[in-house]
Amino acid sequence: MSFGDPNNPYGQPQQPPQGQPGFGQPPQNQPGYGYPQQPPQGQAGYGYPQQAGQPPYGAYPQQPGGQIPEGYANVPGLGVVEVGTYGARFGARLLDMVFAYIIVIILNVIIFGAAFASSSGSGSSGLAIGSLLASLLVSALTFILYDVIFVSTMGTTPGKMILGMRIVNSRTGQKPTFGPALVRWGFPIGLGYITCGLGYVLIVISPFFDNTGQLRGWHDKAANTIVIKK
Repeated sequence: MSFGDPNNPYGQPQQPPQGQPGFGQPPQNQPGYGYPQQPPQGQAGYGYPQQAGQPPYGAYPQQPGGQIPEGYANVPGLGVVEVGTYGARFGARLLDMVFAYIIVIILNVIIFGAAFASSSGSGSSGLAIGSLLASLLVSALTFILYDVIFVSTMGTTPGKMILGMRIVNSRTGQKPTFGPALVRWGFPIGLGYITCGLGYVLIVISPFFDNTGQLRGWHDKAANTIVIKK
């Protein structure tokens, strides 16, 4: 004779208490083991796709209507990139002037040192004049080629490199070739020369007049270039 469960004398199947799952059953409103978890409302879980309307991490800020915000530019081949600020560009120009002057001083020391070592007798005056002319020519070429060679070969200058900027062609996204790099450097100098310096000053402040928000100066537009952050 078998005795039943004192808590269930008639052998009827037990039901789990209300609100509690039976053995082997997943809890109510919660997925069981192996079921896909749902991320919290309004948040993307690890590995889940980004919610609609949210820009990916590191992207530029979205604007109403999909417009590119001020301070950014859509450059072919690069996409939407951040442009170099005016303050950073001005600081880079000062650094490049210092570096160029250091090169000029070193070259002049070499030129006049060689002239002094070769001077003797009555020919010293002619040698001094020749050294002066050579110094002027070398100095001019240094200031010209410093910017042009760096931009056309590396797409940046030492000053811009230090401050995290580079120059690219606004139509291709590639570094400028020698011709555009020469135009970009020579346009401010040439305009300044024929306007007694006024044109150069206007070009220096011309990025403030760019209504596209890309801070492209007149020399950038003449050479089809744009200064962007790396």
